[in-house]
Amino acid sequence: MVNEAKDVNSDQQAIAAVEHHHGQMLTRLSHLTRALVDAVESGKKPAEHDAHALLVEWCENDLIPHALAEESALYERARSRPEASLLVEGMLAEHRVITNTLEELRGAQGIQAAALATAIERLFAQHLDKENTLLLPFIASQPDLSLVEAVEGLHEIVGEAHPHGGEHLHTTTESRLT
Repeated sequence: MVNEAKDVNSDQQAIAAVEHHHGQMLTRLSHLTRALVDAVESGKKPAEHDAHALLVEWCENDLIPHALAEESALYERARSRPEASLLVEGMLAEHRVITNTLEELRGAQGIQAAALATAIERLFAQHLDKENTLLLPFIASQPDLSLVEAVEGLHEIVGEAHPHGGEHLHTTTESRLT
C-alpha cells in the first residue's frame, strides 16, 4: 500500500512505543529469570517451583503472543523486501529457538531450568536489539510502509498504555507454541 502522506513523526512515536514496551518486557523477563536462578541457588524447592511456574506463565501469556503479533504485523511487511528478507528470516528463526527453549524449560528443574531461563533472556535481549536498531527503522524508512498502521490496535507490540495499543490477539497456548 502506497502511503502518499506518510507521517514520519507518528512512525517515530510508534518506534519509541515499541522500544519502550520491549524494555518493559526485558526488565520483567530479567526479574523472573533472576528469581528462578536465585531460588535454584538457594536450594529452596518451593521457591524454585513458584519462580519456574511464573516464568513459564509469563512467556506463554506475554512473550509468545508478542512474537506472534510481530510476525504478522511487522515481519510480513519487511519480508517481501529483498534488503530485509534475510533479517526477517533470521528473526523468525530466533522466535523458533525461543519457543523451543521454552518447551525445554517446561520440564526442566534445578540448574538446567536456570540455564534455560538465562538462555531465553539473553536471546530475547539480542533479538530486541536487532528489532529496535534494524527492523523498526527499516520499516519506518520505507515510504510505502507505515509502522503506525502495522502496530495499530496491537497491545502485544506497543503495550497497553500507548495510544496505538488496543485489542488482544486471541490464541490458545497450544496454537501459539506449534
